[in-house]
Amino acid sequence: MMELVQRPPRRHIAPIVFVGRDRHGNWVAREQNGIFGGIFVNRAQAFKYALAKNGDHPESVIEVSREIELDGSTSRQLAENEMFGATRRPDGGSTG
Repeated sequence: MMELVQRPPRRHIAPIVFVGRDRHGNWVAREQNGIFGGIFVNRAQAFKYALAKNGDHPESVIEVSREIELDGSTSRQLAENEMFGATRRPDGGSTG
């Protein structure tokens, strides 16, 4: 007789998002690897964005006291991804 065993569901690991201020005093929300991020007028909007992007996992949103930045290349890549719905591979190619 064969017994079917159900595997436990895989746990989704929410991306870690850092929230803090940049050197100009703007609020920034940025995924730890720079996959997504943005600049916001206030802390509440930065947290709202972070939660929306990480699947509503507040335990994965970390407010930092040091300055954080969206570097120029990350900002351009984020803008391109939003416009074209594509993600970039590390080699510079597009997946989308």
